Amino acid sequence: MTLTFNQSIYRNLLAEVTPIAIETEEEYERILNIVEQLTFNKNRTTEEQALYKLLVILIEAYETDNYPIDQSAPHEILQHVMKASGTRQADLVGIIGSSGVVSEVVNGKRSISKAQAKALGEYFKVSPSLFI
Repeated sequence: MTLTFNQSIYRNLLAEVTPIAIETEEEYERILNIVEQLTFNKNRTTEEQALYKLLVILIEAYETDNYPIDQSAPHEILQHVMKASGTRQADLVGIIGSSGVVSEVVNGKRSISKAQAKALGEYFKVSPSLFI
């Protein structure tokens, strides 16, 4: 079964919601509420799905500008991954170097090399780019 996109229904949805670039917290909350309703609508129409995608783009743009996420340092990401997986520094000896090297890397006193990032990626089964 192929679902068709009805321009008229979509225009009516757009007129009802009136999506615009989000510039205020009130507009942000309004659009979030609409997206939440659409998220939990299990029988979303093709037109509602298109509106949903548009609103998510508007929300992401607003959040990027108003709620930026600070980039974590590679050693902080390593510390988080280690904690989440129950890995100790001793477990990384031989993977990325001696106990002294591991300690320096984990504590941010030594940067993570590309080779170490690759080894960490393989060990934790994540992208090595997390550690660079």
